[in-house]
This record gives sequence, structure tokens and C-alpha cells, in this order.
Amino acid sequence: MHFDTITNVRNLKSIKMNKTIAQVMTPTPITVTPEMPLKEAIAILAENKISGLPVIDEKGELVGVISESDLMWQETGIEAPPYIMILDSIIYLQNPAKHDQEIQKVLGQTVGDVMSKKPITVSCHESVKKAAQLLHDKQIRRLPVMDEKGLVVGIITQGDIIRAMASD
Repeated sequence: MHFDTITNVRNLKSIKMNKTIAQVMTPTPITVTPEMPLKEAIAILAENKISGLPVIDEKGELVGVISESDLMWQETGIEAPPYIMILDSIIYLQNPAKHDQEIQKVLGQTVGDVMSKKPITVSCHESVKKAAQLLHDKQIRRLPVMDEKGLVVGIITQGDIIRAMASD
């Protein structure tokens, strides 16, 4: 193993064992609502140089996350799902419901139209190791951080973990 790799693994281990998510996260993240026009959310992302935002409802409960990946549908569009025709009947080779969701993201005008629903979250009391593992396993870039009441109190990103590694 290369010396730098060994050093990085040791640094990450020390962070994972010694720090909680609350110590590393970005507190009080900017949030948006499902009703917000998509253009406003895009402007917030661009102005603040961030790649995603928690989406909360009128009660302050987390209902989704909007990220750059969700917004890419707006530019890339979608292709028709593969199908075959047998005796004048169309048989889709992929789930048509998934195609409908993709169409919604392409045509969406509000945050709620394009956001990812059922976001993965972490508690502020959990270890940075758990956050890093979730980010890696789920191939996502951010996790909303929740308190005991189920409210968003922060966000932890890959960048937050790397900065914590550098500061140790």
C-alpha cells in the first residue's frame, strides 16, 4: 500500500472514531419547499455554490432532496422506453411507471416535481463513519442531518468529511 493511502486511512479512522456528525456537518442548511418554482431553487444552488438542498414541508418535515442530478433531467430529456409490438399490442420492456417519473422530472416546474423523495438521513449523534459509509454505499453526495424531533438541523457532505480529515 502506498504511504499516502495508509496515512489517509489512519486519518479517516481517527475522524470516524472521535467525531460525531454534529461536529462535522454544515449546520442550519438552506432549505426549499416543494411548491417553490424550480428556477428559484436553481438560482439558490448557483448563488451559494452548493449541489443540493433539503426540501421541507410547511411543518418543517423533510419530504425530499433536490440535487444537481435531479436537475440534469431538465437538460438531457428522456428517451422512450424500449418496447416490442405483438399483434398490435405494445409491450414495454421496462417499467412504464419509471418512465412516467422521468417525464415528470423533465417537465417539472416546481421543486416537488423533480426532487428525490424519501431521502436517506442520519442523526446528528451518529458517527462520521456511518455518514461516510452511507454516502459511499448509496452513491450520494449529501445526507440531511436530523435531530431527535425529526427536524433538519444540518447537512453532511463528502466535502465536510474531507475537510474534517484535513483538520485532524
